[in-house]
Amino acid sequence: MRSTGASGTLPIVDHAITYRGRMITPADVTFIRTTLDAQPRLSRRALSFMLCAAWQWTQPNGAPCDAICRGLLLWLHRAGHIVLPPAQWTTQKPWRPRTHAPPVLIDTSPLAAPLRELVPVVFHQVRRTPDEALWNGLLAQYHYLGYQQPVGAHLKYLVVAAGRPIACVAWSSAPRHLAPRDRFIGWSAAARRRNLRFVAYNTRFLILPWVTVPHLASHLLGRMATILPRDWARIYGHPIYYLETFIDPARFRGTCYRAANWVVLGQTTGRGHNAPSHRPTQPVKEVLGYPLTPRFRERLIDGE
Repeated sequence: MRSTGASGTLPIVDHAITYRGRMITPADVTFIRTTLDAQPRLSRRALSFMLCAAWQWTQPNGAPCDAICRGLLLWLHRAGHIVLPPAQWTTQKPWRPRTHAPPVLIDTSPLAAPLRELVPVVFHQVRRTPDEALWNGLLAQYHYLGYQQPVGAHLKYLVVAAGRPIACVAWSSAPRHLAPRDRFIGWSAAARRRNLRFVAYNTRFLILPWVTVPHLASHLLGRMATILPRDWARIYGHPIYYLETFIDPARFRGTCYRAANWVVLGQTTGRGHNAPSHRPTQPVKEVLGYPLTPRFRERLIDGE
């Protein structure tokens, strides 16, 4: 059977559909179609916000799940379940995350001192602040991987001591599939989908090259384990219970992580984002983890 309306002739949806762990019922699809028929000039963005409000589909911090909802709408459109209005903005260029930042000019004279002489060491969360451009520029100039704008939940920290930047640290949402981590936690695929938001991933850690301070890196990691959970809960509205990162053993030994009590869990496959060739496409890296609470497994398996 097929239904008709302003959106055209569409097949009847008589079973639930799962999209990124969310169950979409036939009634949900009918609601989208009815909304489109009633307001044919509605933009895709406006439709997404309307659905988020109607379904009370929000992030833990109260913001609408707009990006996920728009992905759902496009998925339903491509599958032939709905007909979306034409996109109001298009580009001929494939989307790529921003990978450059303007250079910055700061004092690069050598800073060598015992750690005790640097106090206080101050952490500034600079995402969406005037200092974010400085942070971006320092990563672009001095980190071997350069700068890449994170996607999704993320925080950026500029570390300052003696009135000068000394380090940059970045955290973001965790990768969905990471075998050493998943084995260590012991969660099921369903638990991972529900609770992955409680894991934060250390994407960048840069001690600026003119800074020579013994034990500084492990000290900063220890401080971050206290500061990050508070900021993450305040900004994103939910706790985190576990930290993780990758180390390229061809370049680094990860000594500072080990000194800060991070645990080596194993190695990646080198396939990146589940490469369809099933062959390594990237350097194999060590996976390290840091539980923020003794009950991290309980929290990550059962949820809050």
